[in-house]
Amino acid sequence: MLCIGVFDGVHRGHRALLQEGRRQAQALGLPLTAVTFDPHPMSVVSSEGVPSALATLEHRVALLHEVGADHVAILAFDGQMAAQSPEDFIARELVDRLGARAVVVGADFRFGRGASGSLETLQAAGDRLGFSVTGVPLMGDGHDRWSSTAIRLNLEAGDVAGAAMALGRDYALDGNVVHGDHRGRELGYPTANLAWSDRPVIPADGVYAGWLVDAGERLPAAISVGTNPQFAGRDRRVEAYVIDRRDLDLYGHEVRLEFVERLRGQERFVDVEALVEQMGRDVAQARRILGSPDS
Repeated sequence: MLCIGVFDGVHRGHRALLQEGRRQAQALGLPLTAVTFDPHPMSVVSSEGVPSALATLEHRVALLHEVGADHVAILAFDGQMAAQSPEDFIARELVDRLGARAVVVGADFRFGRGASGSLETLQAAGDRLGFSVTGVPLMGDGHDRWSSTAIRLNLEAGDVAGAAMALGRDYALDGNVVHGDHRGRELGYPTANLAWSDRPVIPADGVYAGWLVDAGERLPAAISVGTNPQFAGRDRRVEAYVIDRRDLDLYGHEVRLEFVERLRGQERFVDVEALVEQMGRDVAQARRILGSPDS
């Protein structure tokens, strides 16, 4: 039983598709395999390049298992695969390689050279080759369709709550904690500075309430995104203050930041004292939102 898609972010629309796949797999007595692609097909077929990712490949695989996939097959998307005709993709990848007996895709699924293959192409091939095909309609809330593009727009506008509604979870950013300027420690709010790989979506500049997850432990945090204009910064950074944990040493740790709610935009204050006062208010507000007890 195959569910096929890029599954960037594994949002609620993807989850609906996988739930249908899970239902069919159980009825047929088959394991459910989620089939995804790496790198993103747009990085190969589009001159505009790949869109920023909503999850690392590792996180995407974990989410697919969490939703119900027994196995995850990662197809290496390159120029050779992009050049395959829809018929060759079906025969080589789905039938010969993955042994398709039943396939579930989104109703707008496109594949093969020049995206010339459609749901109807796949269904016709299934009739010839002996596997069933189900197209899951596009889904959403009200007038808004759940899509990776819409979620990216939410995040780029700082609307992490709106992104979470479509994702079915808080948006998360993975990375390694590295040394920064240590200015936060001097101001009384030591931060974990995040370095990331690939091209993740970074929420709009500002301050957020969220969580820092370290080795499975979720710690309440105030998260700052931006260039630090108070000190004439230029590089865009993401850093998190773990609330009331000024002695925490996270350097070198692989952590995850989960964005819950935006508190405010990026600002430059009249002086450092005013900045520190606002940081105190940010932390207090984040504490209330996250339900963290007062220190």
